[in-house]
Amino acid sequence: MYLYLKALHIIFVVTWFAGLFYMPRLFIYNVEANNEASPAKEVLQRQFSIMIKRLWYGITWPSAIITLILGTTVMYQTEWIEHLLDEGGRWLLIKLGFVVFLYAYHLSLHVIALQQLKGLFKYSSTQLRIWNEVATIFLIAIVMLVVVKQSISLVWGLVGLVVLIGVLLGAIRLYKLLRNK
Repeated sequence: MYLYLKALHIIFVVTWFAGLFYMPRLFIYNVEANNEASPAKEVLQRQFSIMIKRLWYGITWPSAIITLILGTTVMYQTEWIEHLLDEGGRWLLIKLGFVVFLYAYHLSLHVIALQQLKGLFKYSSTQLRIWNEVATIFLIAIVMLVVVKQSISLVWGLVGLVVLIGVLLGAIRLYKLLRNK
């Protein structure tokens, strides 16, 4: 039973991340639709609102909830909860810290979705492009911790994340330069 629960947990992590990756793209497109003339602007924003609602409430939220339930169940079944403070369980403790921040990121997307569904656009497309990469950072950090576990160096792991963030920010800046030409 454990392996089935673990497989389902991984499947729902994937579907949750699919939503986390695509949702900010919809926000970006919705913001950029403001630059269109009527009636295209209204048509695009109406369509993006439908897509945002369906993705957010139909896939992303349910996947986040099922991921949490299955992850907790798997953790209790393997008795990892008892070893979080042991040396061998530190990787899981750090991973759970990233997961908490990932749920905070999820909630931040929820706030943006509610704002955009009301027609409030508080962030530029560039700001949303940067925010879009946060899920990538969490994904890489969490997967590395799960796969490498105790073998990962905390210092080198943090250096790797800082380099990754720098590369992502550089790529966003380069994209903006190319797009403006």
